[in-house]
Amino acid sequence: MLNSSPDNTHNFDNQHYVSYQKVVKESSSKRLRYSLYILGAFVLIIMLLPWTQNIRSGGEITTLRPEQRPQTVNSIIGGKIEKWYVKDGDMVKKGDTIVVISEIKDGYFDPKLIERTQDQISNKELSVISYEKKVNALDQRIDALIQNSKLKVQQAKIKYKQARLKITSDSIEFEASETNYGIAKDQLIRFEKLLKAGLKSETEVETRRMAMQRAQASMISAQQKLLQSRNDLIDAKVEVNSTETKFRDEIAKAESEKMSAMTDMYNAEVEVTKLQSQVSGYNIRSGNYTITAPQDGYVTKILSSGIGETIKDGQEIATIMPSIYDLAVAMYIRPMDYPLLKKGQKVRMQFDGWPAIVFSGWPNNSYGTFGGTVFAIDNFTSENGMFRILISPDTKDHPWPNALRVGGGVNAMILLNDVPIGYEIWRNINGFPPDFYGKDTKKQGK
Repeated sequence: MLNSSPDNTHNFDNQHYVSYQKVVKESSSKRLRYSLYILGAFVLIIMLLPWTQNIRSGGEITTLRPEQRPQTVNSIIGGKIEKWYVKDGDMVKKGDTIVVISEIKDGYFDPKLIERTQDQISNKELSVISYEKKVNALDQRIDALIQNSKLKVQQAKIKYKQARLKITSDSIEFEASETNYGIAKDQLIRFEKLLKAGLKSETEVETRRMAMQRAQASMISAQQKLLQSRNDLIDAKVEVNSTETKFRDEIAKAESEKMSAMTDMYNAEVEVTKLQSQVSGYNIRSGNYTITAPQDGYVTKILSSGIGETIKDGQEIATIMPSIYDLAVAMYIRPMDYPLLKKGQKVRMQFDGWPAIVFSGWPNNSYGTFGGTVFAIDNFTSENGMFRILISPDTKDHPWPNALRVGGGVNAMILLNDVPIGYEIWRNINGFPPDFYGKDTKKQGK
């Protein structure tokens, strides 16, 4: 049994145990406490040091303006490559010839196509002039018909009025002859009665009978003239209507011919316009046989090669990088970090191929990084489900290296709020988002 009872007065000799002597020394325990105190103070100081919260993401170098980005040169028309004037890496000015192509469509093989089309335009223009003259002639004819119709109708109406007046005259004459006949008849009756009474002779009675017969003949003649006048009145009315109808038909026919002539003239003008459009298209197409550089830049890649190779409409034939451009950085951030961003926010960037020593929490102590500001933020997600932002150079910071080229890689840090390191460690352990960076943040939280 162990001799561990409190009543045990047996003392063992600890001088024989070296390990025990090192552990139980009073000086050794004080040194350990001091070391722990110093370590705790050091950790506490580190926890209180400032740390700049940031959003880190990769991106690539691009340009601010779309016309400054690499672009392809396309062939507007299809054709066959005849001669190349550039090669990969050549510097070209705006308007310099890149390649010359020839025609491959049979509808444009005629070398005098434009001249022959212009001749067709001249002929069609003469047709337009002819139709215009015909329209003018028909207008004059219509005016003449209208004037003649007015005169003819007026003449027919005058005849109609004359016929009416003649009826009036003949009717008066008929009434007078009828009255004379009645008087002669009455006189004959009276003379016959006087003859029977022996007061008149036979000769006087015969004379009255002859007078009555002459009056009767005159009455019949006047009646016949009256009937003839009435018939003439009807003829005059028919002539008025016939004259109006005749000239109306002639004017309508002339108007129809005029409309036909105008239709032909307008069709000829349409043909002239179409031919003029074709000539313009032929001229533009002939100018597209020579493909030129759209702006100053460098030919980075020839996409269609070989002499005699055919290309389609709109086919890409070369890629050009503009010689003058404003660099920017395009990077993508997660949707959860989108509310933390705003235009003008500061960014630190490390470019691929450029040596740098980066302290993400102390951007001011990093070496080899360059400053930028948030220039634009997309309002919708990209195909990768993240938001794209554009970063422009910070004019108050060091200028970006001249050796940078579009398409290079970038590691960017969007700077947010300054917090203690202890708070940042606690935030990351709990998965909380960074603090919103802005002057009005505290006011909004109150």
